[in-house]
Amino acid sequence: MDLNSKLIALGKIYKIYDDFSAGLNIACKKRCCFCCTGNVTMTTLEGFKVVEGISGKGEEALFAGIKASGKEAGFRPRVTINEMAQICSEERDLPEEENLSGGECPLLIDKECSVYERRPFACRCFVSTVNCAESGSAVVDDFVITVNNIFMQVIEHADAGRFSGNLSDVLQFLESAENRENLSSGKIRNPPPGLIKNHPLKILMIPPEHREKADPILDALKKVTY
Repeated sequence: MDLNSKLIALGKIYKIYDDFSAGLNIACKKRCCFCCTGNVTMTTLEGFKVVEGISGKGEEALFAGIKASGKEAGFRPRVTINEMAQICSEERDLPEEENLSGGECPLLIDKECSVYERRPFACRCFVSTVNCAESGSAVVDDFVITVNNIFMQVIEHADAGRFSGNLSDVLQFLESAENRENLSSGKIRNPPPGLIKNHPLKILMIPPEHREKADPILDALKKVTY
């Protein structure tokens, strides 16, 4: 499937999740950016969607902020979620990941997300039932965590063969029109520096107690072609 079709499919996946999260009791509100850090990860497919909204506007300052944040020590994953599911199913040890602060998200402008409508899934799914700034940490329902994992696995599957990584690393790579063209045409097969390769979905991480409740969401996702 071509990139444009995949971007349309990604929009449908986001809509399914937005409809799901609209029914949740969450404390997150406008200008609530305590959790908006430079540790956000995303796929290159999500990166394409973000870049569509910022590169055409010539916002050099925004890309400068992204480049600056990329120099800080932010979270850079060693495995994707589909790779993690495969490792766990084979009862192998997961690699250790560094938990770093990452600083403030470079996409924030005056405490608001400058790409809110195009924000990656990792931002959409961080839905806390308490005010993180007041409590010091988020509280997320166990079933919501399961649903979040399902969506992350499906989004990675939609972008299988391309890459994932820290938000800053992905966007810096995709700032180049040449990189975007080469990636969309399949000319880049090995992960660029800082990124890791996406894997197809083989095993869904759904606890037995959540399987029946998750069925309507799975049915909706199955109707999305990518």
